[in-house]
Amino acid sequence: MAETSIVDATRSFERWLAANTKVVKADLDFKHEQMAADPFRFMRGTYYRWAQLFPEICPELARAPSLLAVGDLHVENFGTWRDAEGRLVWGVNDFDEVHRVAYTNDLVRLAVSARLAIRTGTLRITQKELCRAILSGYSAGIGGAGRPMVLAEYDRWLRLQALNELRDPVGYWAKMDKLPQTRTVAPGADKLLAQALPKGAEQVALKRRRAGVGSLGHQRFVAVARWRGGAIAREAKALVPPSSDWALKSPDPGRILYQEMLDHAVRCPDPMLQVHQRWVVRRLAPDCSRIELTMLTAKVDEEKLLRAMGHETANVHQGTRAAVALIRADLARQPPDWLPAASRKMEKALVADWKVWRASRPKSSA
Repeated sequence: MAETSIVDATRSFERWLAANTKVVKADLDFKHEQMAADPFRFMRGTYYRWAQLFPEICPELARAPSLLAVGDLHVENFGTWRDAEGRLVWGVNDFDEVHRVAYTNDLVRLAVSARLAIRTGTLRITQKELCRAILSGYSAGIGGAGRPMVLAEYDRWLRLQALNELRDPVGYWAKMDKLPQTRTVAPGADKLLAQALPKGAEQVALKRRRAGVGSLGHQRFVAVARWRGGAIAREAKALVPPSSDWALKSPDPGRILYQEMLDHAVRCPDPMLQVHQRWVVRRLAPDCSRIELTMLTAKVDEEKLLRAMGHETANVHQGTRAAVALIRADLARQPPDWLPAASRKMEKALVADWKVWRASRPKSSA
């Protein structure tokens, strides 16, 4: 196990974070509370710790063929957007933690997140089924050329989930209206938001937004406006180098690989998603956002959903073309139970860290 405790590791990581961006302390305090709530939210908030532990706990898997990976992959890092043709597309929603690592990192982390979602009751699939589904989708995706998940003539079942009543626009824009307004926007972010809005946008209100878990503490600014009869919004979120730089003491720190992943992964691009040095700017809308498991209907086929997540992971990995043949060969060499075994070990370590973290918090926060 890592030499430092999760408490000491978090302090060290947050000092590194503050050296790389302006930290919103209230949001960071809220993140600490979220990390204490349950193991799933703890996992979402602590990729820096995962990057430390994975090479120690799964050393053979950590030596598997490497590529540009999502890093912080989990079952709630998927969402929808509209492509240049207006089609609804589903896929990985966040590339904040992209770095070069073994392809197995993303698969094990996705499986662990599903195991933890079972613990919290948001997934009901068995642990054996979830690993089989993820690997089935990934193997199919990495075995071919990949296929973006366009929710039109294909993947209609997923479109019904993405557009269900829990993503109703009336409720969505009501929540956006309630975001706290701000007069102060970070230098550069104000211009990026103004440029992202369409010409003729009116009643522009600048707001702060608290979202996600892993990026809590980063600055987020939102411009909410009216345009041609309806509400629109754009968000600018501060980016930092991947936390693996901190965890692995990278000799070449500081490079943000978000745009490189967008450029090379097999996907239908979101024309409203743009990376500008240390900021990522995107459109916010009911159908352009992350999908939480609690948003899914009771009728969702969870095995089918996890298979789709495995396939989309392969779409992302297809971006590193030189690694694909190596990955296919490595998958063929792996024993049948490699993913269940690795995900059990990582889950055990993660839950142990969570218990230490929870015990370190004031009683009212746990």
